[in-house]
Amino acid sequence: MNTKNKGFDTKLIHSGDFHDPFGAAVTPIYQTSTFAFRDADHGAALFAGKEKGYIYTRIGNPTIDALENKLADLENGVGAVVFASGMGAVSTLYAATLKAGDHMVASEAMYGPSRSIMETFFKDFGVEATFVDTGDLSAIEKAIRPNTRLLYVESPTNPTMVLTDIEKVSQIAHQNNILLAVDNTFSSPYLQNPLDLGADIVLHSLTKFINGHADIVGGALIAKDPVVYARLRKTMSYFGANMDPHQAYMVIRGVKTLSLRVERAVENAIKVARYLENHPKIAWVKYPGLPSHPQYELAQKQMKMPGSMISFGVKGGFDAGKTLMNNVKLALLAVSLGGVETLIQHPASMTHASMSKEARETAGITDELVRFSVGIENVEDIIADLEQALVKI
Repeated sequence: MNTKNKGFDTKLIHSGDFHDPFGAAVTPIYQTSTFAFRDADHGAALFAGKEKGYIYTRIGNPTIDALENKLADLENGVGAVVFASGMGAVSTLYAATLKAGDHMVASEAMYGPSRSIMETFFKDFGVEATFVDTGDLSAIEKAIRPNTRLLYVESPTNPTMVLTDIEKVSQIAHQNNILLAVDNTFSSPYLQNPLDLGADIVLHSLTKFINGHADIVGGALIAKDPVVYARLRKTMSYFGANMDPHQAYMVIRGVKTLSLRVERAVENAIKVARYLENHPKIAWVKYPGLPSHPQYELAQKQMKMPGSMISFGVKGGFDAGKTLMNNVKLALLAVSLGGVETLIQHPASMTHASMSKEARETAGITDELVRFSVGIENVEDIIADLEQALVKI
């Protein structure tokens, strides 16, 4: 089915579908490493790019293609490339767009390993990076150098919930001939579409909202320009960071309920954020759906809904937060996010522990910050769980 002009939910269900010779109602798992050629000329034609078809699953596979076509459709891109993990996508993005002597400007508050790999491995390869508050347009402009080739932002940032005006930042990037990549993991394609706002590349950890069931890891890059897309695909193939066909099948199954899951989680998150903001033991709450968020109006403009990620500080600092995390019963004390279950974790000692303490504090990732991923359980039970844990502080 051609879903180009269909609604988002129709795309979730039908985009990427292809005619299966046996009439399978769902995309089959082509669990094979290699594909047989009809004859020697057929094999040669495939390798030469003169004929479309499959050679080897690292290069292409029908199940993986179905997922990539679906994601490209959801983000309004020309093509998508999926990976064995979100960090596979991050590493490929860097390798495909940066070389020795190049410079990147990125969000100072971002997923810890996304920053750490740049400050270690890619630094050793001669790539420089400057990390700034990308919610501040002037900070971005000041950080740009003649050799800046990539502007990489998270919006909202992980875990400080800072928003970047993607439309305005894309204008800055393109005025300076810089590619703009946006990590859209916290929002998913249902809540935000960076390519429509001017970005060149969108990144997702498929582990999170898109799959939504905490049972696989995966990553994706979606491009707006065919040349950029081809560069990303070639880099992935050479690096061997491809997704497995069974992983792809699981993500295809999970993403079909994306809008239903996200709507319920956001509905819950708004109520949880209001509860926390009014609780006497909570020092502060950062959630784009609260009018108290400094970029509340920007969230209203560029996001369909404010998401289901909340960061907050407990009065009494880390020790009080530790008491909270050790006493929740419904929420799982675990990293990751965007699943059907509610999760709680401490970024400074967990997901962002690879960053230096100075870098964390500069980025606003304080020791008191607790990150809360709101799931789709009954919201009364989520709030009751927080309440019974908070009274123990």
